[in-house]
Amino acid sequence: MTEDVIRRRALRIEQNPGIPLYVFALEAGEIDRVADVARISRDEAGKLFGYQRPEKKQHVKQILEYLDSEDVLFPNGLILALPTSVRFRGSRGPNSTDGLSTIGTLEIFLPESPSAPRPAFIVDGQQRSLALARTRRSKLPVMVAGFVAEDIEVQRDQFLRVNTVSPLPSNLVTELLPEVHTKLPTKLSAKKLPSVLVNALSQDADSPFKGLIKQASTTTDKRSIAVVKDNSLISAIEESLKPSGALFPYKNLSNGTVDTATIRSILITYWSAVRDTFPDAWGVSPTKSRLMHGVGIRSMGRLMDRVMDRVLAVTEPGSPEAYERAKAELSLIAPHCHWTKGRWPELNTPWDELQNTPRHISTLSNLLIRIYFQSRTSAS
Repeated sequence: MTEDVIRRRALRIEQNPGIPLYVFALEAGEIDRVADVARISRDEAGKLFGYQRPEKKQHVKQILEYLDSEDVLFPNGLILALPTSVRFRGSRGPNSTDGLSTIGTLEIFLPESPSAPRPAFIVDGQQRSLALARTRRSKLPVMVAGFVAEDIEVQRDQFLRVNTVSPLPSNLVTELLPEVHTKLPTKLSAKKLPSVLVNALSQDADSPFKGLIKQASTTTDKRSIAVVKDNSLISAIEESLKPSGALFPYKNLSNGTVDTATIRSILITYWSAVRDTFPDAWGVSPTKSRLMHGVGIRSMGRLMDRVMDRVLAVTEPGSPEAYERAKAELSLIAPHCHWTKGRWPELNTPWDELQNTPRHISTLSNLLIRIYFQSRTSAS
């Protein structure tokens, strides 16, 4: 072995001719030299990078304690995304392959500088890899499965697929889904459209939610203004995409297409009207405003289906008239709302005791819808 290359006996698995797959072993101390963690983040322009969740320090500590104990058996392997620079040399002889796999030598080329980016990325086993990098058993052999793919979309796709037994944080999944363009499992596919829409609401300059949505890549420093959890908005949009929702007519079930642009316009129109109807309750911490809380987002999302059905019957989506009409409709419930102080007398509940539970969401949304229809009847 030379200083800048690691050579290991390996099996090349004959699975996908376009994406080479290898099974081999590395020493625990080599993991940190070969592979890096692609942390999820966004640049200043809002472009998404990486896909990995933050380190779980307690989990890493528990793995490390086991690795440093006696009689270690560590069959839990890692999955790496390898660079195209790796080289595989098949062994000679009639017994080098059985049709399923081929035995040979895999060469992984390392950067000359320790500070340079590592050649591979960890797709599964991040917490294990961190523990392996710190164990005193630096020579411990570790099982690795590596596929050659520098395309970040392929890496994200595999990352979502392999993390199904131990579920990923929902906000991490939903932020990654819009960046994956391969065929997804049915459950993940159903969440992709709401995730795309929430990403747009978080990033677009004309969105009332710009900068306000907490996502996996959101920084936790004191300057962050993110106050709305993305899963609350995603759930609200999912409900509105159902047959009884205001967004459902923009899904073409016959050919599977969706008028995403119009749906986005409807969401921006409605939530801009909500923002301007309740300016004192908008953009502040959920502890200071239940409108920004999950119970407020979900309940106002259900009211959207009633309000926007009426608005879109007489206006075009995204038009100034639609915004003015939505704001006029919301003015019917405004005097009855207690987002930041007081009590909801009909519920006999203080404003800050409403929680993001199915019971409270159902109770508050039913109240808002009832007030809306009663106010419309009185006004007509």
